[in-house]
Amino acid sequence: MELVKKLSILADAAKYDVSCSSSGSKRANTPNGVGNAAVAGICHSWADDGRCISLLKILFTNYCIYDCAYCVNRVSNDRARAAFTAREVADLTINFYRRNYIEGLFLSSAVMKSPDHTMEQLVKVVRILREEHKFNGYIHLKAIPDADPSLIFQAGEYADRMSVNIELPSRKSLKLLAPEKEFDTIVSPMKNIGAGIIERKEERKKSRKVKKFVPAGQSTQLIVGASPEPDFHILKLSEGLYNKFNLKRVYYSAYIPVSTNPLLPTFKNPPLLREHRLYQADWLLRFYKFQADELLDRENPNFDIALDPKANWALNHLELFPVEINTADYELLLRVPGIGVKSAQRIIRSRRTGSISYYDLKKFGTVLKRARYFITCQGKYFGGIPIRDDLLRDRLSTDIAGSKQLSLFEQNNDSWSNVEEKADSYLNDIPLLTGGSE
Repeated sequence: MELVKKLSILADAAKYDVSCSSSGSKRANTPNGVGNAAVAGICHSWADDGRCISLLKILFTNYCIYDCAYCVNRVSNDRARAAFTAREVADLTINFYRRNYIEGLFLSSAVMKSPDHTMEQLVKVVRILREEHKFNGYIHLKAIPDADPSLIFQAGEYADRMSVNIELPSRKSLKLLAPEKEFDTIVSPMKNIGAGIIERKEERKKSRKVKKFVPAGQSTQLIVGASPEPDFHILKLSEGLYNKFNLKRVYYSAYIPVSTNPLLPTFKNPPLLREHRLYQADWLLRFYKFQADELLDRENPNFDIALDPKANWALNHLELFPVEINTADYELLLRVPGIGVKSAQRIIRSRRTGSISYYDLKKFGTVLKRARYFITCQGKYFGGIPIRDDLLRDRLSTDIAGSKQLSLFEQNNDSWSNVEEKADSYLNDIPLLTGGSE
């Protein structure tokens, strides 16, 4: 098979992985123009310093021994298949890099022959790039669950970032939709990578000559909507991953139907707004000192689609508001809708030199159309309405043009019977990484 054909097949197969954000477009060159755009292969990600970087995003192969119901590359799916050689991937990367098409490589793979065989091929790719080509560009590499830990450790010596995709957020769903996989064999490499990162950091405190291990950290991906776990369950899992394995990021991917398997829901559209709310909540966990238990609970296990999670929390704790901008501590300022990390820091700094007025807040980046209902400045309230749940909810709700993003459960009455009961059973299975059995 020609290399271009392989690239077309394996770049298309990689598009469902959101562990690095992607954008593809197709545009022909124009007379006297410069360059063109192809759907296959190039995606965008972001460096720690905020730079947007272009990555060659491909699978090593889409031949797979597993038959996961939710996956487009499952063995029973009738689709074009291809596999690179390690040398081909390395040469593609170098040639694209030298032409300034890309700044790095995002390499994942289906599982061909066995986890060890696939992981060996991925390690071979990064070894060729780093040792033969002296390639210093960015490499994001997938770790194959159930592969020998020594292979994953070797990969971590070469890759900048590694990721192990959990995909389904519970043992029950994994057993139902991907019965050939084991939850522990997915989590185990994450645990090993996390331990390796910490160990190497400690060694580098003693000697800067010690080589970094997975210096850009590790990440994972959770599919939202392919299985009936509520938002609370997913967020608790993410919280456990951040706390126990020191993950850099958890990515959420709205399930896109790729088959008519009766075990899967039948969406008209992927639950993108639900995915968005989970990203907002994830942000609150990582930067705003929220706990998952503060945002949701067993009685209210899903986010209100019309409200962002921070506004929803504030409406549930109106007894704390309004807060006085000139006296509230930093942690409480962070919890005011419309006040972000930067604006809270600016408020704290500015208070050292004098009292802050309502109009000063604009200069600090505060979103007053939201914050004004929850604050006072110099003792004066600027909300214009009483602090009442019904009135504030109406002001803060997202306009979704009369449409309603149904909950996962409402959308799939035809797919699951007694689905609310099933949701309860998943909530009971929540211990996950928070100290329980899962």
